[in-house]
Amino acid sequence: MMFFPHWPASEMAGFNHTGVNHAVFYLVGIPDQHTWISLPFFISYLVAVLGNSLLVFIVITERSLHEPMYLFLCMLAVADLILSTTTVPKALAIFWFHAGEISLDGCLTQIFFIHATFIAESGILLAMAFDRYVAICDPLRYTAVLSHAVILRVGLAVVLRSFSVILPDVFLVKRLPFCHSNVLPHTYCEHMAVAKFACADIRVNVWYGLSVLLSTVVLDALLILVSYILILNAVFHLPSQGARQKALSTCGSHLGVISMFYLPGIFTIITQRFGHHVPLHTHILLANICMLAPPMLNPIIYGVKTKQIRERVGSIDCEQSDIS
Repeated sequence: MMFFPHWPASEMAGFNHTGVNHAVFYLVGIPDQHTWISLPFFISYLVAVLGNSLLVFIVITERSLHEPMYLFLCMLAVADLILSTTTVPKALAIFWFHAGEISLDGCLTQIFFIHATFIAESGILLAMAFDRYVAICDPLRYTAVLSHAVILRVGLAVVLRSFSVILPDVFLVKRLPFCHSNVLPHTYCEHMAVAKFACADIRVNVWYGLSVLLSTVVLDALLILVSYILILNAVFHLPSQGARQKALSTCGSHLGVISMFYLPGIFTIITQRFGHHVPLHTHILLANICMLAPPMLNPIIYGVKTKQIRERVGSIDCEQSDIS
């Protein structure tokens, strides 16, 4: 995620050390909560991996689902798999084996993939909003506007944008000299959480991170809002109640996924801004929920809301029953 806590000084006091080796960092996880929290993490990760893998398999193998909406959904599922796999296995290793040690290169790798995937998901959600806009506001040109070639170019643009804006983050952290603590009160590495341990001016890191957030995620959110204003305007001008309900139902799954993506981040920002007395482990838990909830719930939302996906899952179950 791009939203992370500013750790209170009182909470950080116990983590500060000098004369440490910054070729290695130590992730402490969620203090004193490892026993009970590991099982929900494991179950959520299992659901995320199985759900998104099944979604990708269904979209790829079912030719009737080779339509723009499902192809974008497949991209979102791949991004969810990358995001959850970048963070959760390390968190489980901390919970179960106290394996909090991570090399600087490993930390930078986490920073890159977490932020790049998060921005990629935001871009995919914007593309899905455009898909719904064309389908409802200009249905006669839908197949022409969103051809397979256009979808491929959109996918490449999303990937290139996320990689190009986050790659400098890695070098901005890599250049920093560290002379304070190398103990991170979290379950994964994040740009500003690591940069705050540097004994150098990090204003470039702060301003670059803010500019990336505003020019990608915030801009995407505003464009999604504009697209849905236009969609709602078109829907409410449809002649029949049935047509309006059908048009709105096609947007239901996408709106659910958008809510799961943006609302936890907004809630985390509010908690960070006004929850100065909230315990450290609560901040860490909220950040992990922001990271894990969307990958777990997105395939469930689309599986329940989308008839074609439900039918394909049902046919797979029937095939498995016949084989057994």
